[in-house]
Amino acid sequence: MDHHTAASSRDPRRSDSPPSAADAAPSVASTSSVVDPETIQRVPFKQEERQRAASTPGARQQDIGGENARAREKTRYRESAHRPLDPYTYAGARGWRRYRPLRPFWGIYHDIKRRLPYYPSDFTDAFTYRAVASTIRIYFVNLLPALAYTLDMHRRTGHFYGINEGLLASALAAGIFGLFSAQPITIVGVTGLISLFNYTIYNIITPYNATIYPQFMAWAGIWTAVFHWLVAITNLCDYMRYVTDFSSETFGMYVGIIYLIKGIEELVAEFDGSVTGGFMGIVVAMLYFGSVYTLEKFGSGLFFNPTVRGIVADYAYPIATVFWVGFCHIPGNLNDTDVQRLPITQAYRPSTDRDWVIDFWSLEAKWVLAAIPFGFLITVLFYYDHNVSSLTAQAKQYPLRKPGGFHWDFFLLGCTSFVSGVIGIPLPNGLVPQAPVHTDSLCVYQTNVQVIRTEDVEGEEIRRPKVRILNVVEQRVTHITMALLLFGTMSRPLLVVLGAMPRTIFAGVFLTVGWGSIEGNGITHKLVHLLSESRFRPPDDPLHKVPSSKITLYISLQLISVAACVAISQTVAAVGFPLLICALIPLRWVYFKRWFTEAELSAMDALTADSPVVLASLGGRPGGNGAATTELIKIESAREYKERHGGVQRQRAGSFHV
Repeated sequence: MDHHTAASSRDPRRSDSPPSAADAAPSVASTSSVVDPETIQRVPFKQEERQRAASTPGARQQDIGGENARAREKTRYRESAHRPLDPYTYAGARGWRRYRPLRPFWGIYHDIKRRLPYYPSDFTDAFTYRAVASTIRIYFVNLLPALAYTLDMHRRTGHFYGINEGLLASALAAGIFGLFSAQPITIVGVTGLISLFNYTIYNIITPYNATIYPQFMAWAGIWTAVFHWLVAITNLCDYMRYVTDFSSETFGMYVGIIYLIKGIEELVAEFDGSVTGGFMGIVVAMLYFGSVYTLEKFGSGLFFNPTVRGIVADYAYPIATVFWVGFCHIPGNLNDTDVQRLPITQAYRPSTDRDWVIDFWSLEAKWVLAAIPFGFLITVLFYYDHNVSSLTAQAKQYPLRKPGGFHWDFFLLGCTSFVSGVIGIPLPNGLVPQAPVHTDSLCVYQTNVQVIRTEDVEGEEIRRPKVRILNVVEQRVTHITMALLLFGTMSRPLLVVLGAMPRTIFAGVFLTVGWGSIEGNGITHKLVHLLSESRFRPPDDPLHKVPSSKITLYISLQLISVAACVAISQTVAAVGFPLLICALIPLRWVYFKRWFTEAELSAMDALTADSPVVLASLGGRPGGNGAATTELIKIESAREYKERHGGVQRQRAGSFHV
């Protein structure tokens, strides 16, 4: 997306303090791009000999562990830079105070205390066009995947979960988190992974007694809530500060592959109606995917001006959805083709003949106890999935001013899990692909012109855009409004509209989100670097200074982890895959130091949570029970290098930039 402000009204060289949301309120995106004097640099084209010399094994070995002076200067941090912004820290604690579980509610208390002063401004800051555009965009980005996942559950759980259940779960989570969470820009709703859990549990329960599935899932939700509350109360969310790009990228690639598999399965299911309808479904799904992809890419392109590009990217999903749904209803052969539609039911009623409250008290005690391990596994999944969603929504490229709170939000997630289990709807949690899209849609961007002058021809220069974020409109109105829109979608008129939607559209949604998660993944970036010819690799790229064998080993470990998670997800043991994902965190911290040097890890990996605003809620930067070292030199990572040279990457639905 391209939400720009006039560069002339603000010196682009001053980035020490972002403007308030109100300063950017009147602007949709307004002006033409300008030349940033800092981005003008002289880059001679005749560097082949120097690049070849730098890429030799001897030169590379000497250069390993070092960076150019500019990168070192920009990435040198002292203890004060990483010290938490408030008293919530375990650094220097002695005796029993060192142990987080022995200080219950401490993290929750500081989360609330830290965020509460900003609560009034969370509403007043929403008076800007960015909040309007963000609401519309995130409504579609949340609605369409939620319906796609619910459709998958509907087919695999004996029709227990339907459209109304998916809509109510998304609306409930959005309303509660919009009103009460410490970080309201983290989008919460129905995910593909909870869909995987729900129908896997159905496959486990069915051989014994399929009729107890609603009560069993209710107890699974209740136990999930209990484990969530225990984790939040005992401050265990602090360990999310140890999450690095190694596990985040692995998880993002896994999510992308699972979504692609779901999309293909949905297309195969189209042939259950008719062969003609199946082939038409494939064509429409691919065209839908191509439309959304092109429109969102248009937002970061060079056509027209920033205002037009921003508007097109803002409404990519609504434009593509309305167009292709209408396309399937064109009178004639298209309308007559037997394409399966979205199954709907009565307004504000469950999809099956039941009441909203599940009679969970009638379940036998043995099944109540059997639901405990499933509740624990869902908690492990949400511990990683939801917290990583929150981390990506607060990634360091976003200049956030308001703090978040992981402990309080995880406690709140336990509350939504309890309610969802009792009323028989899918358990909502943080949406990894959609969470950063919400933050991105609230960003006010500025596009500068980066001018590269050559030495070969006098006056010849190369111009390319360099995007920067001026500020983020941090508020909770978009989340609350989205909840109201989702709840209103359960009304009869809008359900009829949903019932006119071909199911193949949701296959296109799966493909779009899945491919976005793969294309924007750090694993893909490293593979492209590894496969590219060495002459054309930038000599100051941190990856250029890491031996190819080490990059290959690093990527191989990630791909093996992805393959293991995907393989187990296709079996009845799929409920155990969260344990594999969480095991990647200690694997990275315990064993990687034996296989890689510190300089190599700094170039290929980075902490997912690296912003002081985020680290404040997690007890500080990792290192000796939260303490910072006396002086920490952080070598620039490949991710930071890309942002420094090419500007901030735009988030598309599914793209996984952390």
